[in-house]
Amino acid sequence: MANLKVTILHDVWEEGAPEPEPEPVKASRGKNGKRRKKKKDPLHDREEIFEALAKLGHEPSYYVLDGKNQSLLALAKCGADLIFNLTESYAGHDTMDKNIAAYLELLDIPYTGGGPQALYLAQDKSIAKKIFDFHKIKTPDFATSYKGRTDHSHDIEFPLIVKPVSEDGSVGIDSESVVDSVKELMERIHYIHEEFDSPALIEEYIEGREIYAAILGNDNPEVLPLIELDLSKLPKGTPRIAGQDVKFDHDAEAYKVTKSAPAEDLDEETTKTLQDTALAAYRALKLRDYGRVDMRLNKKGEVYVIEANPNPWLASAAEFAMAAKKAGYSYTDMIDKIVELAHARSM
Repeated sequence: MANLKVTILHDVWEEGAPEPEPEPVKASRGKNGKRRKKKKDPLHDREEIFEALAKLGHEPSYYVLDGKNQSLLALAKCGADLIFNLTESYAGHDTMDKNIAAYLELLDIPYTGGGPQALYLAQDKSIAKKIFDFHKIKTPDFATSYKGRTDHSHDIEFPLIVKPVSEDGSVGIDSESVVDSVKELMERIHYIHEEFDSPALIEEYIEGREIYAAILGNDNPEVLPLIELDLSKLPKGTPRIAGQDVKFDHDAEAYKVTKSAPAEDLDEETTKTLQDTALAAYRALKLRDYGRVDMRLNKKGEVYVIEANPNPWLASAAEFAMAAKKAGYSYTDMIDKIVELAHARSM
């Protein structure tokens, strides 16, 4: 593949606001159980991608969408051969990533990752779950509720987990998200409405292992080695869920006792079921280039898709890169493959 001018496109939350900090990374543990000290602050994922692109002989550059029309209009003149799309919002609206992808489509500039259809379908979890159901992909039974209107998809039974229908990154998910009574359910629905002005997704809580499948490719996508977020050491009485404290609160006990690592003790049949299920979800929501499918594996060996994530986080310590490394890809190889896949779609 020829050397390309690759623009790394990212966004800021709002005018005048500082750039968001990198998503926290789960520190690995040494043999004595203590966390290894980092010698330096981790690079932002876009900085790691920039370095990888430079190593590959491309001409990387950054471009920021700051929520102003000028930055959006000037993007059309950036001169990129390819956009490495890391945007998650526009002008502070985190449902607008699909609009950015659609804008790039109008400009006829090739870009990495999910198209507007995939970003829309995956973000609205209730729509995604209906699509999974149509394709016979097992997903927890659910209903949605918003300001007195309830959209039932299935009969549901306690315990339930309640979360915003369109947020990601575990926003709105904490130990109070799992409910066991009508009273708790009503209180949590009210919280979601008030805090996020969002419909509440109410789904059956699946007790089991949290398994992530990273997928790389288009025509013949490759399911990379499975990664597990080990929630078994959470404090007694705490729901086994990946809430915001697990992912972001460095001082919380939940953060300190959980970590992601290649999944172990999975037999061949279970591994294949997880991989096939993830691949079916990836295709059903029209994901492309790369994505991650989050699943639950219960004690009966049943696999439930919780959600599918287009354009997952690509930091070297994140689950996607962890899976790629286990598959034999260096970080640079992984970025090269994503660029190659996106470029091939434009040929």
